[in-house]
Amino acid sequence: MSHLILIMGVAGSGKSTIGRQLANEMGWPYHEADDFHSDANKAKMAQGIPLDDHDRAPWLASIRTAMESSIAAGQSAVFTCSALKEKYRQILCDGLPQTRLVYLSGSRDLLLARLQGRSGHYMKPEMLASQLAALEPPAGALKLDIGEPPEKLVAQIRREFGL
Repeated sequence: MSHLILIMGVAGSGKSTIGRQLANEMGWPYHEADDFHSDANKAKMAQGIPLDDHDRAPWLASIRTAMESSIAAGQSAVFTCSALKEKYRQILCDGLPQTRLVYLSGSRDLLLARLQGRSGHYMKPEMLASQLAALEPPAGALKLDIGEPPEKLVAQIRREFGL
């Protein structure tokens, strides 16, 4: 049976770092949510303008299609997506029982410090407030503290999900 691991959280939570490391350890494909954004969405965020539900709809649909394709191919995979709202997680996960959700959580100060340390990324530190305001923490997800080293977080994911 194929497994899908969906790693979610606000910008700066370490989704890409944890997702890549987990996929590498498991020998699974890794799918970065940022790669599914349209050029228009990336341009909007680069201007410091938060995306709205209309902007996110085709992005979420593209990620869902890729998740379904992995399952249809019998391929386990790791996906990342901010998935800030419950309705977004429903779009991504409903009807896909092989999906396991990981929620990366941390303090505003740590998240902001990480975003300020980035260079060349379209997601600006000023947008963290809008992401935190939109965040609806998920029920039933594996919640991990981003203050821990990535290696420890990946080991927790593997242990919790029997990988």
